Amino acid sequence: MILRRSLLIAGVLLALPFTAWAQDPLKVVATTGMIADAARQVGGDEVEVKGLMGPGVDPHAYRQTRSDIVAMTRADLILWHGLYLEAQMEGFFHDLERKRTVVAVAEGLDKSKLRAHDDYADKFDPHVWMTPDLWRDVVIEVQKALTDVRPEAAEVFAANAEKHLADLDRLSAYAAETLIQVPETNRVLLTAHDAFGYFGGSYGYEVLGIQGISTQSEAGLNRIGELVDLLVDRQITAVFVESSVSDRSIRALIEGAAAKGHKVHVGGELFSDAMGEEGTYEGTYIGMLDHNITVIAGALGAEVPARGMDGKLSAGF
Repeated sequence: MILRRSLLIAGVLLALPFTAWAQDPLKVVATTGMIADAARQVGGDEVEVKGLMGPGVDPHAYRQTRSDIVAMTRADLILWHGLYLEAQMEGFFHDLERKRTVVAVAEGLDKSKLRAHDDYADKFDPHVWMTPDLWRDVVIEVQKALTDVRPEAAEVFAANAEKHLADLDRLSAYAAETLIQVPETNRVLLTAHDAFGYFGGSYGYEVLGIQGISTQSEAGLNRIGELVDLLVDRQITAVFVESSVSDRSIRALIEGAAAKGHKVHVGGELFSDAMGEEGTYEGTYIGMLDHNITVIAGALGAEVPARGMDGKLSAGF
């Protein structure tokens, strides 16, 4: 009887799918939506990713909540950006790294590729996601971090990363081909804060921000006055708002130019420090950049595809 029962149990166990013995997905917490997307793209089924900062959230001012702390203390891996982006959380991450695996994925980038920070002499502009060519280095850092935590899945992570990097290269080619169509005199990108410096450097655009690299810097009346004069003198007709920054200063610019007889309109809303709504194309890194590239080029005078690189953008242009 005992032998028969043992054989029955053994037969049942052998009939179970292999996944019964598979490891649980790695619990990964990422600060920004861009990092969360990279972890999902590279990790695939091996990861369960929680992003702390959703659409419209400003990482420069974000502070961890009680639920964030609980999630991070239970995570197998915490990914944050670094380069002083999450300025209000740095101390917390340095404390946490004594107990958990915590990686600042942008800190490993070649510093020769980075822009100096306008407010801090020893720091750099953190907005490296604004060009696919720089972001691919962050994706590789994410791959390394995942592999260090789960080395047995290294081949899966490598294959997923290779596919995603190919998509980034295609996005980079689309950006170059589309943005060059804007007339040279129109290649001026004015936004709420200086988040597009890498974008401007890569594609030959003059970038102007009302605030500095951090949204925590002040936008004084003198700065707004200077930019109003610039809009009028150079006959710039389009400025851009950002999804994660108040449009109050941009509206003040438009009103100031109007008071001087010069009409300026909003060329569109750009994703600067946060992606679009979760579950949408714009809620992915590829979709975020596709949106920005297409909106900027279209507003400044280029012929652009109606719905972006792959026809997936939620709004037509």
